[in-house]
Amino acid sequence: MGRDLGPDCRMCRREGEKLFLKGLRCYSHKCAVARREYAPGQHGLKKAKLSNFGIQLREKQKVKRIYGMLERQFRNYFLKAAGTKGVTGHLLLQYLERRLDSVLFNAGFAKSRDDGRQIASHNHVSINGRRVNISSCLVKPNDVIEIKTDAKTTNAIKNNVEVTKERKIPAWLAVEPGNLKIKVVRLPMREDVSFGVNEQLIVELYSR
Repeated sequence: MGRDLGPDCRMCRREGEKLFLKGLRCYSHKCAVARREYAPGQHGLKKAKLSNFGIQLREKQKVKRIYGMLERQFRNYFLKAAGTKGVTGHLLLQYLERRLDSVLFNAGFAKSRDDGRQIASHNHVSINGRRVNISSCLVKPNDVIEIKTDAKTTNAIKNNVEVTKERKIPAWLAVEPGNLKIKVVRLPMREDVSFGVNEQLIVELYSR
């Protein structure tokens, strides 16, 4: 019987793309996508036919897992996006990308968003010179995010930068890897999202 890789690895394999949910594993040959691009088990190659509701629910669950959120928190972001002028799906992704844990991940300072959450919650980050330990804090244009911590943690984050250096940094962030500093140049746009998602399915699900 094969070893269970856990729900995160199974989801990456099901989606057929690296979602960087497992930290260093996603950068190695052990990555589920690199090993096999279909779901585990004897029926892994078969595609189950889903209803419209099932497709919408699956898309929502994927995005929730990627950003590491529970339903209530995720729904609150949707309601906030729905109450703001603009395209609801795009605004939802924008809010999720602006979270501090996502910013640390996108800048390469964290191996995964979960890793970014830990860096933020352990008080290693400052925004505009003020310590911030809330990983859900939303950054805004011209914010400057810096790593302010002890030498041991600084070295660990510099190692993260080295490991993730092949990942493309989104254009809305200006990163100084040597100084462990990030500047928010502008708000993220739809094309800045680094993984495949059909946000309209999520809008349709919550609009039922």
